[in-house]
Amino acid sequence: MTTPTSLHPVDGAPHIHGDIPDPAPEPHPRSGLKGVLLPVAVVLAIGTIFVSVYLAAFHAPRPHDLPVAVVGTAAQAQEAEDALERAVSGGFAVRTYSGEAAAREAVEHREVYAAYLPGSGQGSGRLLYAGANGPSVTGTLTAAFAQTAATGGRPPVGEDILPVSDGDTRGLSVFYAAFGLVLAGYLFGMMTYQAAPALRFRQRIASLTLFGALGGIVVALLAGGTGFGALPASFAGTAATTGLMAMAAGAATMAIVKWTGSAGAAIASVVLLIFGNATSGGVMPAAYLPAWLHPLSGVLPVGAGVRALQGMSYFHEDGLWSGLAVLAAWIIACVGLLYLRDTRDDRKARLRSA
Repeated sequence: MTTPTSLHPVDGAPHIHGDIPDPAPEPHPRSGLKGVLLPVAVVLAIGTIFVSVYLAAFHAPRPHDLPVAVVGTAAQAQEAEDALERAVSGGFAVRTYSGEAAAREAVEHREVYAAYLPGSGQGSGRLLYAGANGPSVTGTLTAAFAQTAATGGRPPVGEDILPVSDGDTRGLSVFYAAFGLVLAGYLFGMMTYQAAPALRFRQRIASLTLFGALGGIVVALLAGGTGFGALPASFAGTAATTGLMAMAAGAATMAIVKWTGSAGAAIASVVLLIFGNATSGGVMPAAYLPAWLHPLSGVLPVGAGVRALQGMSYFHEDGLWSGLAVLAAWIIACVGLLYLRDTRDDRKARLRSA
C-alpha cells in the first residue's frame, strides 16, 4: 500500500500527510477607525489585566493557611496557634510534632515552612526556618512567631537551617530564570510562524525541541556553578527542567496562535506572562496568593517549573516530579492540538483542490 501524497502549497513538491505543512495564520488587515482603535483596546485590556492581577497578588501579600510546625504538647500547640491567629488571622495551619528531628525534616522537605520550639518559663524559644523560601516568607514568619513570646519575654531565636546559595542572596534567581524562559518561549512561539510561515509540522516540532534543549543548557550554564552560582541543583537537572519549561511555554504559544489566529498573541501573553508569572511562587509561595489565583500556581507551566527548580535546588526534590509531569502534559497536549489543527487544515485544502 502506498502512502497518499498531495502537493506542498508553496513549492509544489509532494509531501506525506504525516508531515503536514504548517502555514502561518492568515493576516487580518485593519484600516480606518478599526485600525486606530483595535491596538488601543487590545493593549489597554492587557495592561489592565496585568495591573489587576499583580496588584491582587502582591499589593498586600499575606499567607493563607501556610503550614507551620510546633514541637511540644497539644496545649503548647494551641497556645502558639492562638498567638499566630492574633498576628495574622487565617494565616497559618499549625501541625504538632513530638520531636525536633521530625520537625526539622519537615522544614527541609517543605512540608512546613517553619518549626517552633517553645522555650521554658521566660526563656525564648527557637524558630527553625528555610531561608531558601525567600526573605518575604522569613519576614512573615519571624514577625508572626514573635507574638508567641510570653509577656515580657523574648521572641524566639531564628535558625536558618536551609539558606539560599551564596550566589542568590535574595532568593529570587529561580523566579528570574523562569520568567526569562517563559518570555523566550512566548517569543519563540510567535516568531516561528513569522520567520517560517510554511514550515512543515515535523520541522516546527524539531525547532521547538532544539529551542528547549539549547535554552535549558544556556540557563544551566548561566545560573549554575559555571556561571553565577545561583542555583545549586545539578547541571543536568537544571538544564532538563528549564528546557521543559521553555518547550511548554513555546508549545502553548504556538497552539494558542494556531487556534485563535490574530488574537493568539494577546491571549498567550495573558495566560503565560501575566497569570503564569504572577502565580509562579518564585517571589513568595502560592499560599500567599488570593483564593482565586491560588489554583493556577500548580497547573500553569511557570508555577510547575518554579516549584520543581526550588525542590531540586533546596528541598529534597519536593515538587520536582509533579512539576515535570505538568510540563510534559503541557507539551504533549499543545503538540497534539497543533497536529489536530494542521490535519484539519490539510484535509480542507485537499477537499478544495479535489
